[in-house]
Amino acid sequence: MQLTDFVVPLIVVGIFVYATVKRVDVFSVFCEGAKEGLQTCADILPALVLLLVCVGMFRASGAVDALTELVRPLCSAVGFPAECMPMVILRPFSGSGAMAVYNGIAASNGVDSFAERVAAVLLGSSETTFYTVAVYFSSVGVKKTRYAVPAALTADLTSWIVCGAVVTLFFGAG
Repeated sequence: MQLTDFVVPLIVVGIFVYATVKRVDVFSVFCEGAKEGLQTCADILPALVLLLVCVGMFRASGAVDALTELVRPLCSAVGFPAECMPMVILRPFSGSGAMAVYNGIAASNGVDSFAERVAAVLLGSSETTFYTVAVYFSSVGVKKTRYAVPAALTADLTSWIVCGAVVTLFFGAG
């Protein structure tokens, strides 16, 4: 056995020892925390359902493919693999949708292809912006996001541009 095998049990024992010393009723505190967690789930569920339905409709409508075809000439002009555009379009909305596109890119182009490397870097350097905003803001009751969404999308765009340039620099388009 290794020392790391004891980390979680030691943390749990430490919590119980601390609670005993401070005379805290662990069961009632746990039940209260679980109650608050369930309430948070109930608060954010409508936003998540709406987001998932919209992403499903967006993909099923063919809009992702239409947008990809629309920007294909631009992708070719700058050396960006057009296969990655569906992932770029879906990533701000759905991590699982972007991961499905990534898996398709890796399966069709190979795991050492330029398109797969670009997709891997983009997947790791961006965030599911709208999902994150929906979860975090609805959990605390924020109704107006002000500059959060534009700032997050600007950060995503910056990461896509910088990471695309870095991958092109190190791995080339061929």
